[in-house]
Amino acid sequence: MDENKRVLLMGCGGIGGVMAASLFERGVDLTCVTHNPAIAAAVDARGIEVRHEGQVRRVPARAHVDIPADAAPFDFVLLAPQPTQVVDAARAALPFLAPDGAMVCLQNGLCEERVQEVAGEERTIGAIVAWGASMIEPGVYERTSAGGFMIGRLDGRGDERFWNLRQLLDPIGETNVTHNLRGARWSKLAINCAISALGTIGGDRLGALIGHRFVRRLGLEVMTEAVAVARTLDVALEKVSGTIDLDWVALTPADVRSGSPSLVAKHALLLAVGAKFRRLRSSMLAAIERGREPAVDYLNGEVVARGERSSVAVPLNRRIQEMVHALARHELRPGMLLLRRLYEETREAVNAATVAGHRRGDERARSTGTAK
Repeated sequence: MDENKRVLLMGCGGIGGVMAASLFERGVDLTCVTHNPAIAAAVDARGIEVRHEGQVRRVPARAHVDIPADAAPFDFVLLAPQPTQVVDAARAALPFLAPDGAMVCLQNGLCEERVQEVAGEERTIGAIVAWGASMIEPGVYERTSAGGFMIGRLDGRGDERFWNLRQLLDPIGETNVTHNLRGARWSKLAINCAISALGTIGGDRLGALIGHRFVRRLGLEVMTEAVAVARTLDVALEKVSGTIDLDWVALTPADVRSGSPSLVAKHALLLAVGAKFRRLRSSMLAAIERGREPAVDYLNGEVVARGERSSVAVPLNRRIQEMVHALARHELRPGMLLLRRLYEETREAVNAATVAGHRRGDERARSTGTAK
């Protein structure tokens, strides 16, 4: 990477904190901003501590509660706040972005569309994060899984800035380029809608939840609804990490009747994912615990909103969105009993939507000449 590149990191939660530690450790010209005074004070006083796979490292660092007024233009603005705060963060950083610089969206969901409205298409890059992290306390972070990044633009075009961005991110996790960011985002959205939402409602880490068959079934159904909406929008889904094919994961009518060989394989896949990311804890659950707005409208809510516009029934994602908001209002308590309630309440509507969505997909494939 060009050593003269200047980087602004907005947000110092789980992902942002781990990234900040790596960037400071390597001597990158980094300005780290968090609007949480407790985090800024802890980082300034003790640096950043990162725990991963039994190892602990502490990195000298500095954090600001606002972008310094005299800051020179930045080549990259790494946007790492929660999706609920990403537009405000982009607006705050825009006056400090170099004319040929780029904002980099690290959030789950479909935030590039929102950031493009602030910074413009040419200055917006997406970075899909394939690893997990959480903040244990201000300035102390745990990287909960390994993985890297997938970067690209919604218009599918290449970008000479990708090279410098890869050099910036590669030491944190292997970074690859996609020319189908939209398809990659939708595949990751489907997975996040399942993992993050069910982790929030269940109130536990992924490893503790995924061993329950009914939880895996809910996860498969959440993803199936997201895939049905994506297909209606003509999104060509990308394999996640090059291996997880969401088109295959989506339930079929035979799966709904249970006992199909493919259903057994799909449960096995979720068990494998759960083992790899067993330490993953939902950021939405953490937000609720800290009295902040959960990002469910940017995950399951995206599926609901776009499903409505496309006339695709998504009853499970809709009920999850309602439950997470009720949790944020402290009207419900997270736990396995609440997950079981979600499962029991949605059986008839979800099974009907799965069959209808599959039929609609077949009809669409025939009409476009893409049926296999």
